[in-house]
Amino acid sequence: MNLEFSKDDEKFRRGLRAWLRKHLPKRHDEIDGGEDLNFVGDAQIAAAKSWQRTLYEAGYVAIEWPKEHGGHGASTVRQTILTEELLNHRVPGLIGQLGLQMLGPTLIRCGTTAQRKRFLPKILTAEEIWCQGYSEPGSGSDLASLRTSAEIDGDFFVVNGQKIWTTTAHFADWMFCLVRTDPEARKHEGISYVLIDMKSPGIEVRPLMQMNGQSGFNEVFFTDVRVPRENLVGELHGGWAVANTTLSHERNMLANPMRTQQLMADLLRLAARRNQNGGRVTRNPLLRQKLADLQIKVDMMKYHSWKLLSDEAHGRPAGAAASINKLVTTELNHDICTLALELLGDFGPLMGRSPHAEDRGLWPRDWMFTLGMIIGGGTSQIQKNIIAERVLGLPRGG
Repeated sequence: MNLEFSKDDEKFRRGLRAWLRKHLPKRHDEIDGGEDLNFVGDAQIAAAKSWQRTLYEAGYVAIEWPKEHGGHGASTVRQTILTEELLNHRVPGLIGQLGLQMLGPTLIRCGTTAQRKRFLPKILTAEEIWCQGYSEPGSGSDLASLRTSAEIDGDFFVVNGQKIWTTTAHFADWMFCLVRTDPEARKHEGISYVLIDMKSPGIEVRPLMQMNGQSGFNEVFFTDVRVPRENLVGELHGGWAVANTTLSHERNMLANPMRTQQLMADLLRLAARRNQNGGRVTRNPLLRQKLADLQIKVDMMKYHSWKLLSDEAHGRPAGAAASINKLVTTELNHDICTLALELLGDFGPLMGRSPHAEDRGLWPRDWMFTLGMIIGGGTSQIQKNIIAERVLGLPRGG
C-alpha cells in the first residue's frame, strides 16, 4: 500500500495552508456555530455566510462537485486533504453544510436540470441555508412511518403535519422534506421528497432547548402549506429512494474520522496537563490503558478510512461502509468525551463562563452532543441491522 500523496496533491496542500494562514479569521467563535450548527443572532449568521462565500470564492467549497455544477471535479483524495487541513487549522464549520453535503449531492444525482440551476449556486455561496425535514414525533428510527401529508391540489402540494429535531430550521431559507403523498400505499412506497420555502404561509418554527443549553434543534409545524409541484425531487411517491441518497451523504458527514483524530488529540493534551491523586494522569497505569485503547481504535478508523479512500480512487464500491463508519465513529467520539470527563473529575460538568471549566467547557458540551450523534442519521441499532443484512448476509429479524 502506498500511503504517500502525489506531488500535485501536496502542492494543493501547500497552497491551501498558505491561503489559510492569510485569511483564517482570528476570532472563530464569532462565526462558528459548532458541530450542531447552533448559530445565534443575525450578526453571527451573516458573518458565517460571509466566511463560506470567502472560502467558495477561493475555490475551497464543494470541490468534489462536478465542474458543471459549480465544483472543481476534484478527486476524493483532494477532498480528503482539504477536510484534513480545515480541521487541523480549526476552521469554523460552514453554516451551509446541510446543503453542501446532503442536498447538493442529492440534487446533482436526482434533481431536474431546472432544480440544479435554481438551487445549487445559492447552496455554494450560502445565500440560501437548508434544513432537513425527516424525523417526526413517533417516526424517528422507523422513518418510513412518517405522517406529514401532502395532498395534490392542481399545481401544488398542500402540506400538513409536523417535523422535529430539525437542525437550523430557525434561520433556514428552505427545507428538503419527506411527505406522505399516497396514504393507501405501503409505507415505503407512498412517500415523496419535496423542497419547501420556509417563508411560506402556514409554517411555524419552535426552537427546542437541548440539555447542553443550546437550541439548534427545532419543531416545525405545517398548516395548509402550498408547495409548487415543480419542487418535487425524483418521482411522485418515489421519495424513499431519494431520501436514502441523502441519508448516505448524511452518514458520511457524521462519520468523519479526521474529526475523531482531532478529538483524540485534544484528549491527550488534556491528559498531559491534568493531575489526579497527587500525580500526572499519564502516570496512572489504568488511565494510560484507557487512553491507549482509544488511540488504537482511532488509528484503526484512520487506516480504514485510507482503505476506503483507496477503494474510491480505484472505482471499487464502498458497500455499507457509510453505515460502518457512522456506527464506529459516532460511538468512538462519545467514548473519547466520556474519558475526558473522567479525567476532569468533579470539574467535568462545568461549562460556560466558569473559571474552572477546562477548554471553555468543551468536554461536557461535546459529551452531550456526541450522544445525540449516535442517534442522528440512523441510530446505532439501525446501522447494525444494515451491516448484518447487507454485509454479513444475515436474515432479517422477524
